[in-house]
Amino acid sequence: LGAKSEEILVGPQHGVDVGIVEIGDKAVSFTCDPVFIVPEYGWERAAWFAIHIIASDAVTCGLKPRFLSIDLNLPMEMTKEQLEIVWDTMHQECERLGIAVICGHTARYENCHYPMVGGATIVGIGEKNEYVTPKLATTGDKIIITKGPAIEATGIFATMFPQLIEKEFGHDFSQRAQQIFYKMSVVEDAMTAVGIGIRENGVTAMHDATECGIWGGLYELAQAAGLGVKVEKERIVVEDCVEEICSYFDIDPYVSISEGTLIIA
Repeated sequence: LGAKSEEILVGPQHGVDVGIVEIGDKAVSFTCDPVFIVPEYGWERAAWFAIHIIASDAVTCGLKPRFLSIDLNLPMEMTKEQLEIVWDTMHQECERLGIAVICGHTARYENCHYPMVGGATIVGIGEKNEYVTPKLATTGDKIIITKGPAIEATGIFATMFPQLIEKEFGHDFSQRAQQIFYKMSVVEDAMTAVGIGIRENGVTAMHDATECGIWGGLYELAQAAGLGVKVEKERIVVEDCVEEICSYFDIDPYVSISEGTLIIA
């Protein structure tokens, strides 16, 4: 798409969340996502999750995220105090992840509404042999799935309906389920995985299980790799909170949205 460039190492394709270009002797990755803010989560939780949605896509290439450009197109009803909480949380989380904010745009506009309140791009930098992409996956690669299915669905249900969950399952269960919200990120998962080894020495491809959950993530990874995939469903670990909450709301955990679950080949 657009002008042709010999510097492109990984271009736009279905099932791949990161583009990578060659600049000098480095590989530079680019990831863009909406800025997704849900006030009902609570402002701090919503801002934490907004950063991790973007960062979780970025790390699936194996390069450490370094820089953030962010555009905030805010609803008119968002107050200064609410924005301060959101931005302070974003700043702190970027600082913790080692991501520097390098530019942006902030304004309120008529007809802008939650949850999509802008867009952002994360840039990562590494050596040219340090990134992974589904095209590097090969026949015989093993599949590892972190945390199990429906992490995001469970975390959101527990956060949005704490009284209902507590009434049905008890106080301790509700508290444990609400903590799953902060598992809705694959940054640590991905950085740990590539720290063990990449390509012929380890990880060849990674994808987060967001839309359509684990089954959707596996399909997208396999399609992008041009390979099939064999899944031993009985070996996928399901957290007890996930199983109980998905059963209560009558949803299939394996197709439920699951930011926080990383699929590794």
